[in-house]
Amino acid sequence: MSTRPEILFPLFAGLETLEGVGPKTAKTLEALDVHVPRDLLFTLPYSGIDRAKRESVQGAELPGVVTVEVTIGRHQPATRKGGPYRVHVEDAKTAFQLVFFNARADYLTRILPTGAQRVISGRAELFDGVAQIVHPDHILPVNEAAEIPDYEPVYPLTAGLTQKTMSKAARSALARAPDLPEWIDAAQKTREGWPDWHEALTQVHHPKTGKDLSPSDPARVRLAYDEFMAHQLTLALARARMRRGKGRQTQGTGALQAKVQAALPYAPTGAQTRAIAEIAADMAAPQRMNRLLQGDVGAGKTLVALMALLIAVESGGQGAMMAPTEILARQHLAGLQPLAEAAGVVLEILTGRDKGAERRAKLAALQRGDIQILVGTHAVFQKDVEFADLRLAIVDEQHRFGVRQRFELGRKGAAVDVLVMTATPIPRSLALAQYGDMDVSVLDEKPPGRKPVTTAMSSMARMDEVVDHLRKAIAEGRQAYWVCPLVEESETLDLSSAEERFKSLRAALGDGKVGLVHGQLPNEEKDAAMAAFQSGATSVLVSTTVIEVGVDVPNASIMVIERAESFGLAQLHQLRGRVGRGAAQSTCLLLYQPPLSESGQRRLETMRETEDGFRISEVDLEMRGVGDLIGTAQSGLPKFRVADLESQTALMDVAQSDARKLLAEDEALESERGKAARTLLWLMGQDEAIRLIGVG
Repeated sequence: MSTRPEILFPLFAGLETLEGVGPKTAKTLEALDVHVPRDLLFTLPYSGIDRAKRESVQGAELPGVVTVEVTIGRHQPATRKGGPYRVHVEDAKTAFQLVFFNARADYLTRILPTGAQRVISGRAELFDGVAQIVHPDHILPVNEAAEIPDYEPVYPLTAGLTQKTMSKAARSALARAPDLPEWIDAAQKTREGWPDWHEALTQVHHPKTGKDLSPSDPARVRLAYDEFMAHQLTLALARARMRRGKGRQTQGTGALQAKVQAALPYAPTGAQTRAIAEIAADMAAPQRMNRLLQGDVGAGKTLVALMALLIAVESGGQGAMMAPTEILARQHLAGLQPLAEAAGVVLEILTGRDKGAERRAKLAALQRGDIQILVGTHAVFQKDVEFADLRLAIVDEQHRFGVRQRFELGRKGAAVDVLVMTATPIPRSLALAQYGDMDVSVLDEKPPGRKPVTTAMSSMARMDEVVDHLRKAIAEGRQAYWVCPLVEESETLDLSSAEERFKSLRAALGDGKVGLVHGQLPNEEKDAAMAAFQSGATSVLVSTTVIEVGVDVPNASIMVIERAESFGLAQLHQLRGRVGRGAAQSTCLLLYQPPLSESGQRRLETMRETEDGFRISEVDLEMRGVGDLIGTAQSGLPKFRVADLESQTALMDVAQSDARKLLAEDEALESERGKAARTLLWLMGQDEAIRLIGVG
């Protein structure tokens, strides 16, 4: 079934095929991201209006919407241009008025003839002690009153669209929704008390009370689950395809790992041991590994990575580790070198800087298998780089490695196992949505010997005190980072603020004590400034945010972040993670410019209260929403219409295990439920996924 099933055709027809939708309305609907009738089915009402009929306006809570049957009395036309036109009416208990502005008298006498009965619905309020409804929403003859629902759904609108048009279009789309075979596991559906797909749609578009609009309403939960299920099925298919690619069994002997263990100053954490075991089991299995290693700043990912690379070497193969930048590649090298030496393993680096004879020599050694572990930038993946036997590729996530790139990587080697590392703690819901095709290992403990970082807030007005403290700390041999604010407008301003700060600190602390790094510097100068700071030749490094990723200077124990309120939470957390890597007690000082906005205050207080990156990422998600957190445009994150990633993580969890289970039992989706699941993929526009079924 590689073309859309016929049963779904009406849902993918043009919008103009719907009742009341012409070319102009169709164009307007596109602003709501509605392009075909199917999109309207999943554009749900967000509130409702109680239009239950009552006997009288008397006793109703005013101002408020009332629906009542009335007898039409006399008309009182406007006495001046633009003045009110009043129609006196009586319900079962009291008299009140309908008021119209700029109305045509002939039209009003036609629809509201004196002496007739009408059902009126609209917002009533008291005016000089008399109830009145200005411009009623509905005026109907009594025999047509059933057209007014007791509870009227309110849909999201955009400029040029009315509720009437929107609900008519939604009703028309609903009328062509077919009954579809069930793709949800029967036991689960019963347990949750979820309605059938068609019934769920009917219920969400015809709410009876405000309770039916809640995200926890069973019909809504079911539709949210369908979206998650389609998304997780797509990821599970990608995962199955990755695993179908013949893997190789890479079994370590443990000999080299034991040498490294012996050289370590302390025992690995439980989380590290667990992650290493999960990776080893994956590598030993005949399928290809596709695992994400998620760890907070300083959780010890480097050790886990090295152990994984050693498994590849122990089994007679090679391992490669890719970093996004030259500085980070060199740092990985520096971190791995002493341990690799302890194990007697040949470790080499390859970056864009390697040229000519030196590069040729490295490539030849790599091809012979003399280099066992290669660290590098993406230069590692250039055409002329050939390994004797590459078993494992480790990728640092700064690459923004999407599902598609993970496919590419898989094609590169003969069954290379892939481990993606991320230093950004991601809330569980996002990890599921973004990396649902991967198996995840989490490092959630800090290695022993890492002291917590003390975080304090201070106003920019106290700058002189801050510089005095810094002077004392430097005299004691301590080192500090000073990060300058992010100036949104331009890099030149970023630069000038960093240069100003550099000059003022140099004047206060002495010439040779302060270094400067920013994005505009040539690489050589950047590296030189970093090297001077790393060796302790300079005591303070002033920088724009280029230092946030991964650079390690154990002696640096002070982090000053100027105008901290201009940074996001994740960035502040990454910056703070640059200190607290050595033996000294470390401090992070958040300098802010009062008055703080409410969200600025919350970000800085969250930083002061916790060092747990996962907790911080949850707050960040609450504050910014999914789209902002990872920049939805480039993340490949799906846009859900009904489901909400932030509040329905548990539902996404169930969808993931369900999708994986379904594929494990029915790889080609040929069973009854499998075929229904294909229909779901078509319905949700996951055409990519359908191509993955049974290929590879």
